Amino acid sequence: MLSTSHSRVRALAVIGMAGVVAAIGAVTHQASATEVAAPAAVAAPAAVGADARRVDIPRIASAIKPPAGARPVGAYVVTRGTQTYTCAGGVFTGASVPEAQLLGTGGRVHHFGGPSWQSERDGSLITAKKTAESPRPGTIPELLLTVDTHSGTGILGNVAYISRLLTSGGVAPAGACVDGATAAVPYGAVYVFWAAKR
Repeated sequence: MLSTSHSRVRALAVIGMAGVVAAIGAVTHQASATEVAAPAAVAAPAAVGADARRVDIPRIASAIKPPAGARPVGAYVVTRGTQTYTCAGGVFTGASVPEAQLLGTGGRVHHFGGPSWQSERDGSLITAKKTAESPRPGTIPELLLTVDTHSGTGILGNVAYISRLLTSGGVAPAGACVDGATAAVPYGAVYVFWAAKR
């Protein structure tokens, strides 16, 4: 009888703890959804096509906001990505080379060295250079990039600026390394593509 009573108490304790964990998870999810909600003045573009996914535009730090009048034409999340560093002088340092698959409002986009972005739907291709950055503790910084080359027409054809937001991971490994060695570090981010003011 005593062991049955202990079993019931343990079962109730487990159920109670599961309820607490579920409640904490719900609160955490709601908080993160609030953090990434698009500002009222900036609407996320609608997802277009069977290969597309809706991605909300996160808040943007004032240091990296695109120029006034820029309008969002696409938002994408990194589904799989790395930042690759090369060892020089015994440490992983310098610029990293991205390799990532993005999924968003215009389907799939391949992000690679250059830095470059190419639509897998229509082949349109852009390259860009860093204009401004906003640091985030423990991760690669958020960026504003300005597009400097276009190739082809299509989803990326009128993009003038790119925001890299909500970054996670991607930081160069610490410690000694052998010169010439490379390290691919996983990262996550949301990329927003902007057209210039009309």
